[in-house]
Amino acid sequence: MSPRPGIVFLADCPALLAMEIIASKWSMVTLFALTDGPLRHGELVELSGGISRKVLTQTLRRLQANGLVERHAYAEAPPRVEYALTDLGRTLEEPIRMLTAWARENGEAVVTFREAAEAARAAEADRATPAKSPRADGNPSRL
Repeated sequence: MSPRPGIVFLADCPALLAMEIIASKWSMVTLFALTDGPLRHGELVELSGGISRKVLTQTLRRLQANGLVERHAYAEAPPRVEYALTDLGRTLEEPIRMLTAWARENGEAVVTFREAAEAARAAEADRATPAKSPRADGNPSRL
C-alpha cells in the first residue's frame, strides 16, 4: 500500500530536503549551466544572467556541501578553478531539463495570470479606499 499523497513532504523526509536544496532560483540556474560541462566562476556569472559573484559563491558552496557540485582548483599561475556536476548532481539533469521545458511552454501563461491577479488586487484596493467627499459647506479648501 502506498502512502497517501503529501506524506512524502513531512518535515524530516528526504524529499523535502531535496526540494530545499534545489528550490532556490540560483541553484537551478547554476545546476543547469553546469550540465554541458565544467565552468569557471566568471563563466557561470555570465551564463546565469543577473547573479552577483557573492550569491554565486554562496550557491556553489551550498551545492558543494550537498554533494551536487565539485570544485577543481588547478595549480597554475594564474590559479584556475572550475566547477562541475558530481555524479549525484548529474542525476538532476533530466528533471531540470523537464522543468526548463515546462517554463518555456508555460511561462507566458504564468506571467499573464500574475498580471491579471495584480490588476484585480489593484482594482479591489481602489474599491476599498473611500473617496473623499467635499465639506458640507461646499468649500473643498477647508477640509
